[in-house]
Amino acid sequence: MRRWLLLLIAAAVLIAGFFGVRAFIRSRAGTALANLQTVEATTGNLTALVGATGAVRANQSAVLTFQSTGTVERVNVEIGDTVRADQVLAALEPSSLPASILLSQADLVSSQRALDSLQNSSLAQAQAQLAIAQAQDALRTAEYNRTVQQQGNRANRETIETARARVLLAQGRFAEVQDYYNQVSGLPETNPVRALALTNLASARAELRSTERSLDWYNGGPSEIQQAMLDANVAIAEAQLADAQREWERLQDGPDPSDIAAAEARVAAAQASANMARIAAPFAGTITRVDVMPGDQVAPGTVAFGLADLSQLLVDVEVSEIDIDRVRPGQTVTLTLDAVLARTYQGTVTGVGLTGNAVQGVVNFPVTVEILDADASVRPGMTAAVNIVVDQIENVLVIPNRAVRVQDSQRVVYVLRNGVPQAVPVVLGASSDTNSQVLEGEVQAGDLIVLNPPLQLGPGAGGGPGSFFGQ
Repeated sequence: MRRWLLLLIAAAVLIAGFFGVRAFIRSRAGTALANLQTVEATTGNLTALVGATGAVRANQSAVLTFQSTGTVERVNVEIGDTVRADQVLAALEPSSLPASILLSQADLVSSQRALDSLQNSSLAQAQAQLAIAQAQDALRTAEYNRTVQQQGNRANRETIETARARVLLAQGRFAEVQDYYNQVSGLPETNPVRALALTNLASARAELRSTERSLDWYNGGPSEIQQAMLDANVAIAEAQLADAQREWERLQDGPDPSDIAAAEARVAAAQASANMARIAAPFAGTITRVDVMPGDQVAPGTVAFGLADLSQLLVDVEVSEIDIDRVRPGQTVTLTLDAVLARTYQGTVTGVGLTGNAVQGVVNFPVTVEILDADASVRPGMTAAVNIVVDQIENVLVIPNRAVRVQDSQRVVYVLRNGVPQAVPVVLGASSDTNSQVLEGEVQAGDLIVLNPPLQLGPGAGGGPGSFFGQ
């Protein structure tokens, strides 16, 4: 009997506990339903955005350093000054410069003078014409000499007959003088008559030999060596004429471009060496730093100035490979800066990288954005949040981004139906910073979308009020 009594008591406790737990669950569910925040799904326009973060930078910037040792003579700018391209920012004392730089200034003057002379003088053309005339005359002379030296060409018949007559006369004269000398040859060597006869004999012999050589030359031709020398003289003259003609062809229309280029290179080399005595702005911009003062001792590589072109401010961001196909140059951009509160700037996409950068398995592409309405508050180095407008969609079903959850690797939203949140799988399209387009899913305009859905679903998920536990 006692045993049955204990069993009845236990059963009563279990029944009371069951109804108590159920009442507690219903109470929690009612509280959760009362705390749900909902918004209607609507049809409207959507601005699709791609967001990224980057740093503001100048269009162009440079750190300027000295290229030589020396003492700073003057500093011509201060931080914030606007400078033009090639403006001298600082210079070194000439007395402190190495000798090579001082000599380069003299080289610059002489090389510039040579370049000006080459570009403006007609002397080279005149000299080329003169060289052609001289080469032509030398060739004619060499050819004439070779022609007249040939056998049979050295003299005409009259000249040869005259040469023979002179030989005969010389022979007669020599015979007469020889006979007279034979008559007085027995006299003492100191006798004046004998001495005069001997002198006359030597003179007659020399005259005879001279006339004979002339006749032989007129009747003969050049030797093999002489012929080779004559041919060589003609070849040299022809080569010199060809060289002169090529030089004239090179100069007849003005200075040779290669000569001009060489002269300009010498000027540029001298100028580069001379420029080592100073620092000039490589482009127009604003001085962002000044690290030297007059009297400072500097060496090559000593940092002197920072220069930036602030006329155009850019932001470099990294866009995921998932979104990069939707980003194109010319798209509108909105920007916010951490350092400038309550202000939104406008921009445009100016460049999209063609090659991605892989970091820890994630591939991003560089995108450059130009800030169109930058003011004095925007400075290089500031962090900027960038939203690129990649699409404008009209008359589409949209839901809030904060209502979207991921369940079993699928996006879902909770729709309040018959007072109960139900998980509805959805496929989303374009999205902005607040809303997303619904491409697929059992969601219609006017449905109440739960913004703070329950964390857990009970056994009767999607069923009545007792099927979930609220937050």
